[in-house]
Amino acid sequence: MISYSLSQFSELIGETLSVEFSDTYWVRAEIASLSCKGGHGYFDLVEKGSDGILAAKQRGTCWANTYSMLSAYFEQETGTCLRVGIQVLLEVEVSWHDVYGLSLNIVGIDPQYTVGDLAKQKQDTIKQLTSEGILDMQQSLTLPTIVRRIAVISSDSAAGYEDFVNQCIVHNSQCIVNSALCTLHSELFKAIMQGDYAEASILKALEAIAAREEEFDVVVIIRGGGASTDMSCFDSYLLAATCAQFPLPIITGIGHTRDVCVLDLVAHRALKTPTAVAAFFVERLTSELNRLEELKRRLQLTAERQIMIRKHVLELYAQRIAACNPERIYRMGYSLATVNGQPLTSIRQVTKGQTIVTHLSDGEVVSVYQ
Repeated sequence: MISYSLSQFSELIGETLSVEFSDTYWVRAEIASLSCKGGHGYFDLVEKGSDGILAAKQRGTCWANTYSMLSAYFEQETGTCLRVGIQVLLEVEVSWHDVYGLSLNIVGIDPQYTVGDLAKQKQDTIKQLTSEGILDMQQSLTLPTIVRRIAVISSDSAAGYEDFVNQCIVHNSQCIVNSALCTLHSELFKAIMQGDYAEASILKALEAIAAREEEFDVVVIIRGGGASTDMSCFDSYLLAATCAQFPLPIITGIGHTRDVCVLDLVAHRALKTPTAVAAFFVERLTSELNRLEELKRRLQLTAERQIMIRKHVLELYAQRIAACNPERIYRMGYSLATVNGQPLTSIRQVTKGQTIVTHLSDGEVVSVYQ
């Protein structure tokens, strides 16, 4: 019986692998974990069956000089960074270490494989939202004519959030002279807008806003100014489904130009950048302010016209009253006779001995009927 020390046997395995697996191979796998130390990328690569049960698992290593190049290339081509949960097609060499065992040395990557898989995941999400009847639910909500109370979900350090706030400040400074009712008021609900924790962070912000629903007119989800182009969280089913069924209108300004994400599709309105979102509210309020000013101008003109008409009517009444004034009649040579304060129009109204008062323009004549 031949026996080997463990180191000898490990060496034998290494020699065998170097002969049998001397080429590079393209391997499809899901990234289960990824860490970067000293510039090197360390992967756990897995394959799962249709039932979600683990079918295979291998360690992968991408050395620093290759990792920096491949990760940048992958992000440029796919619009997302190498991260946990995505499917990748990797070019690998089989590597054996007497202490650490078998691993795959990653030397290449095909971004288009991941692009196709991400596109499929996105389409599957859209189909699920559609089949559940919630893809267009936000469209049934009415955006108030005047939107003033805005709940903003963003990173507080994002340049896009700063742009949004600055545009609102400029608008508000102009509105002080015109109408304080047309100023914009926003409250930030801080969230992580990229990376593995983005989805959970945005959902937490939405939950906080929902608890104060009556305090806001609209929810804004904005992102911009960051170096990463990772948009994966905005294609997730859970986030999209939550936003689709949210009780307030949601407007997105995620700051991307590559493609429309699922969150954009379910939102009440999707705009390209945070600045565009602020401009949308400013233009809406400005238009409403102009409309109110025009209504005020028309109301003033109508009031002035009605006053002139009423004034003219009063002048006509005054003329008629003046024409009927007894003093005017007296001056024309007429007089008025009264008995007991009542106009005397017939001889039958007076009896002997009664006093008759005759009113003239310059006085009265009192006489007694005989």
